[in-house]
Amino acid sequence: MTNRVDRLAARGFVERHPDPEDRRGVIVRLTAEGKTAVDGAFEALLDAERSFLADLPHAEQQQLAALLRTLLAPFS
Repeated sequence: MTNRVDRLAARGFVERHPDPEDRRGVIVRLTAEGKTAVDGAFEALLDAERSFLADLPHAEQQQLAALLRTLLAPFS
């Protein structure tokens, strides 16, 4: 985990702050640049999903959505 946070911090996506309640801990916060990167990645993911599903008829898209909801229900 530390290596991943190190890489994100080096890119300016997160910043570390000491935990005021536990000197052993560190609070990691997303920077404005990090939020922009996450938003961009999320938009790219949604675009890719839309493209992936574009040729599937609407009724089958609805069926797929229902099946995925059933699959994910135990995790909510």
